[in-house]
Amino acid sequence: MTKQSKIVLGVVVLVVVIIVGYLVGTYNGLVKGREGVDAAWAQVEAQYQRRFDLVPNLVESVKGVMKQEQKVFGDLAEARTRYAGAQTSEDKVGAANQMEGALARLLVVMENYPQLKSAEATQTLMAQLEGTENRISVERSRYNETVKNYNVSVKVFPRNILAGWFGFSTRTMFQAAEEAATAPKVNLEVK
Repeated sequence: MTKQSKIVLGVVVLVVVIIVGYLVGTYNGLVKGREGVDAAWAQVEAQYQRRFDLVPNLVESVKGVMKQEQKVFGDLAEARTRYAGAQTSEDKVGAANQMEGALARLLVVMENYPQLKSAEATQTLMAQLEGTENRISVERSRYNETVKNYNVSVKVFPRNILAGWFGFSTRTMFQAAEEAATAPKVNLEVK
């Protein structure tokens, strides 16, 4: 083998190594990008799951606190009305006893809850709702940024050719549904 043949062979081997290295690097980069998109979407779904698990429980707990307080105050108002409308001393005694019972329940509530909790519970609910929606928004933004970077890497030349050969295609960014334009309703009606 002549010196010139060795040089040509060395150049050919070097070019093949560079091409194979580029192909391997490109393929691995595309795989990492695709996995990054999948991981970012998993984070969005995790925040959705948090919302689905947390919000109904928070709403029910606020309803429970409101219902308990509403019952105690309703019993007090009813006893006061009954006393005001009482015509006989027997009716007044019955109304007074009802008032004492309602006051005793109010004292129990006050001992267990030094300050009535419905306003605080509602504020906590609102803070949790805001926090949950912020987390979802952050994860959606991260997802869209990851998808954008991945889509650019799949579309740029000459990667787009290699991406097509290896079966990599662009991903869809998160877009809000039409219903998202309408604010969700939180129903705290106590039944």
